[in-house]
Amino acid sequence: SAIDAISCHALYPSYRCLSTSGARPDPAWLGALIQQGHPIYCGFDADPTGDAMAQRMRDLHPCIQRLRPPAKDWNDLLRQLTR
Repeated sequence: SAIDAISCHALYPSYRCLSTSGARPDPAWLGALIQQGHPIYCGFDADPTGDAMAQRMRDLHPCIQRLRPPAKDWNDLLRQLTR
């Protein structure tokens, strides 16, 4: 989600964080992003759906690595760290 992309960027300010607008392992714009040659990490939620979407994305695009949030999602982690 957009809030998770914003939260992830707050935690990792040197990263560009994009939302796939839901659990989508192959958004139309991903191929063009991969072609730019930068390292790409998927940061789906730390739950069964997020894990499945991350695995599917990595199956489709082996160059993508998994960045799994240590909380349920990036926004939850940011809220935990800023309490």
